[in-house]
Amino acid sequence: MSADLTVAILVFLASAIAVGFLGAGLAKYGDALASLTGLGRMFVGSILVALATSLPELSTNISAVRLDPPNPQLALGDVLGSNMLNLFIFAMVALVFGGRRFLQEVSPRQGYLIVLAAAMTGGAVLLGAVGLDLSLLRIGVSSVILLAVYVVGMWLVYQNRASDGDGEDDAYHGSEISLTKAWVMFGLVSVGVIVAGIFLAWSTDRVAEITGVASSTLGILAVSVVTSFPELSATVAAARMNAADLGVAGIFGSAVFNISILAYADPFYSGGVLVNQMDTPHMVAGGTAIGLILAALALVMGRNRLPAPVASAGLVLMTGVWVAAAIVVGAMGTA
Repeated sequence: MSADLTVAILVFLASAIAVGFLGAGLAKYGDALASLTGLGRMFVGSILVALATSLPELSTNISAVRLDPPNPQLALGDVLGSNMLNLFIFAMVALVFGGRRFLQEVSPRQGYLIVLAAAMTGGAVLLGAVGLDLSLLRIGVSSVILLAVYVVGMWLVYQNRASDGDGEDDAYHGSEISLTKAWVMFGLVSVGVIVAGIFLAWSTDRVAEITGVASSTLGILAVSVVTSFPELSATVAAARMNAADLGVAGIFGSAVFNISILAYADPFYSGGVLVNQMDTPHMVAGGTAIGLILAALALVMGRNRLPAPVASAGLVLMTGVWVAAAIVVGAMGTA
């Protein structure tokens, strides 16, 4: 193993550990802020927790397209790979924490958010396939479309959130913390995530260059796993405190926000419209993510009608589909 590859791998591992640790802190202080400001679980999960846990994807994507030379395949792979992995996390956590019983704790109002996640992911794949080569002030028309869908979709989600308080059980159960301290700690941890994301993008780009493995594959299979650590820790934490609704909203809110990241990173990419740089592995990851999101929608909406074994089988099938897609993407990247 060359010295350069060793350094790149060590930086990758260090930044991965930092992203996982700091991402858990983001979820913690984001939850504290939500409770201290009186926001409900739906808002906490789909906006605050989703935004907090998606900061690694945001910083990694902007860093990837600002590399010299830019690496748009890494950025796209991270976003679509993260959405694919989010559904794997959803299925695994649901299986571990009760299968159908876990699904029954999820509000049917989550359906709006899940549909939006499917629409955003499908829209990104479609726009990437069409390849609209139109820009306005260095922002692609495709990015404008994705942002418009995001804003309108989240407005609809907000309008259809639970109106019964969502809860009295939403109180932050950590140590006593003031609102000021929560904001300060949230800001500091956010800066740490951004810095770690910069090193994560650099190290992955170096590994791809040295080993010859496609950046799209590394983004889908390696970087997406690391940048999804916060979603995993937040979802597990929510499930352990019997707040499945919070965890599920975080998972799908993150999937929605992840796609909007392509629009935020677009102005930093000097090679054209970012979403137009999709290649076959990205399409596979995006298509798989859409299928898994729709499967999750069916399980959530039919949770009270499906027998427990059928619900569990559906969740197991979702994990199997993710594994199969990961194998296919890996084979493409090393071919």
